Amino acid sequence: MIRGIFIGILSIAVIGTSFWGYKEHQEKNAILVQAENNYQRAFHDLTYRVDQLHDQIGSTLAMNTRKSLSPALADVWRITSEAQSDVGQLPLTLLPFNKTEEFLAGISDFSYRTAVRDLEKDPLTEKEYETLKSMYTQAADIQQELRKVQNLVLENNLRWMDVELALASGQKQMDNTIIDGFETVEENVKSYSETEFGASLTSMKKNMGEGFENLKGNKISEEEARKVAKEFVENEVSDIKVTENGDGANYGFYSISMHDKKSSADINMDITKKGGYPIFLVQNRDIKEKKIGLNEATENARKFLKDHGFENLDLFESAQYDNIGVFSFVTIENGVRIYPDALRMKVALDDGKVIGFTARDYLAAHKKRDIPKPKVSRDEAAEMLNPRLELQQERLSIIMNEFGEEILCYEFLGTIDNDTYRIFIDAENGTEEKIEKLKNPEPIFQEV
Repeated sequence: MIRGIFIGILSIAVIGTSFWGYKEHQEKNAILVQAENNYQRAFHDLTYRVDQLHDQIGSTLAMNTRKSLSPALADVWRITSEAQSDVGQLPLTLLPFNKTEEFLAGISDFSYRTAVRDLEKDPLTEKEYETLKSMYTQAADIQQELRKVQNLVLENNLRWMDVELALASGQKQMDNTIIDGFETVEENVKSYSETEFGASLTSMKKNMGEGFENLKGNKISEEEARKVAKEFVENEVSDIKVTENGDGANYGFYSISMHDKKSSADINMDITKKGGYPIFLVQNRDIKEKKIGLNEATENARKFLKDHGFENLDLFESAQYDNIGVFSFVTIENGVRIYPDALRMKVALDDGKVIGFTARDYLAAHKKRDIPKPKVSRDEAAEMLNPRLELQQERLSIIMNEFGEEILCYEFLGTIDNDTYRIFIDAENGTEEKIEKLKNPEPIFQEV
């Protein structure tokens, strides 16, 4: 009897200890997972900030007026501060990274001091312009190395917790790609001569509201939305489900899910209640080996738009990501490019079919416009350009300013060194309104 009680107590103790150990293990794993997630987020945020920083510094090199330059430098200061915060969240306290941190601090100080001073009375000197160019070059090198590390982290599922353990123990087990990558970043920054920062030292925003005020037509039913969806996809679909959204809103929509039998793909689509206009379409399927080029995919995109009633559109941008072509179209009215009226599409390069479509900006902005005549001449507008810009193209365009207002601009496309810029000069008063640095072709990283 006593023996049985004793065995029972021991069993309960063993079970209790096992449960406690299991809970401790779970809690420890949860803490490790949370720490790993925080490190991963900080690292990918840092890579993104350096991308932003490189582009924004590049944009300042093409600017020629205080109106644009001061806010742009303030933005450089903001992005740099965010990058410094991201660095501080990585487990690099045991790894020498001070030169890179000093470089970021130098950019932050230079951009802040320059942004807050009166650049009309005290414009950038030639020495300060050279400093900007040096910052731009160094930011490009840091960007390149961080992208290499990011690619390897994603390809090989590398963990930052391993980095922390390796740094803490003083050992570099195996080939620690992350540590090696950051040491390369640091060495590249050291290789530059000391940058003299000195002591004195807008993308096209849209504010469209929540709805589509310019839509025409009557409210459609769920059955009519189902019909529109079937007409918008090329293959036969099944399992069509319609959900009504936006109850109580002025501009509600229907969400539709369906299955494409031929490609074994799931398709999701939103359609406006008013007029039955397609807002977006996404087709989820595996893209096979590329069989067509961007030119043929562009023509497929144009035909798709025409077949579905979207007319007077001009191709604005095209790019290829893996086996997918990505295209942006804008309205052309009386020879003027209307940027707020933007449509974006994805075309699969294996069969040339449209697998992605969004018309949200187009539906929100498209309307009949009375386009004014320019009050300044083309030559007067061109005088505002940076003299270092090599001009390639020009046209009239309508863009949205930072207050959400449409303005008519002269659009100039040109290059400075190896970078391409799109510069908008207000056609009413001749001021520098927007500057956009166009993306260079993305490098392809391969593991050595």
